[in-house]
Amino acid sequence: MKSLLIAESRQGKVLGGSYELMAFAGELASDTVMFLVGSKEALPAYGGRLYLADAAEVGDYNPEAHRELILQVIAEENPEMVLFCHSSYGWDLAPRVASALGAAQVSEVVALRDGMPVVPVCNGKLRRQVQVATTRRVFTLQAGAFSPSAEPSGTPEVIKMAAPAPGRVEFCGYEQAAVGGVDLGKASVVVSAGRGIGKPENVKMVAELARALGGEYGASRPVVDAEWVEHNRQVGTTGQSVAPKLYVACGISGAIQHLAGMKKSEFIVAINTDRDAPIGEIADLLVVADLKQFVPLLTAKLQAR
Repeated sequence: MKSLLIAESRQGKVLGGSYELMAFAGELASDTVMFLVGSKEALPAYGGRLYLADAAEVGDYNPEAHRELILQVIAEENPEMVLFCHSSYGWDLAPRVASALGAAQVSEVVALRDGMPVVPVCNGKLRRQVQVATTRRVFTLQAGAFSPSAEPSGTPEVIKMAAPAPGRVEFCGYEQAAVGGVDLGKASVVVSAGRGIGKPENVKMVAELARALGGEYGASRPVVDAEWVEHNRQVGTTGQSVAPKLYVACGISGAIQHLAGMKKSEFIVAINTDRDAPIGEIADLLVVADLKQFVPLLTAKLQAR
């Protein structure tokens, strides 16, 4: 089997999700070839063939141009699998490529089971295994689901690609989003509330623990979706990514989307009544307790110091 890895670059920098594509292909023992719109001055650490289009010529993103370039690589390499990151880039390009190929597309793959992709359903509460009907398939991989087992290395064999004819879209550049609310990325301690806190009134309990630890409070997506906490405090792939010295997860089960946003924390404490909750797999300390009893007691002890 051969996989085409669609790497991503932004403003001259290869994004980390590109290496997660390599990890996924490694689980399948698949041969790989890579495509990137980027710069020859910033190549990925990769030991295979790299089809490189110059971002200065085609733009960091141009859906028609990038689609045509990818289809050229597919015609040359004939891969059975085309892998994208589950990002705004992948969301837009993957269905365009799948449609052109007449291939099945599976979005937001979080695991492999018996060689078949596994995706979340019911707002991440359940997972289902997908059987793909076409020989060629296009996947987008959820961030954080497939981490490389070792530091990526290697120098690619670069095959330069000529820019296709201009399309109807012109890439003009990036515009920095307005910063509002709290920047959790700067906090050395983050205490986050999950669905397990039970009701919106208990957010205050989590916030008090954060203050006692000298940090900020955050939340998982279900808590934000329920409008218990404002969006600028959401941690995860659709919120902020954080890497504090201490991360305390209160009533958070550990959906992959949340883990991707906090797994680089130096020390992780999880408080959960379920000792088998997925977050326990990455936690340095798992406290099996009712957080509504444990958190106030811990806060009181810290405040008394």
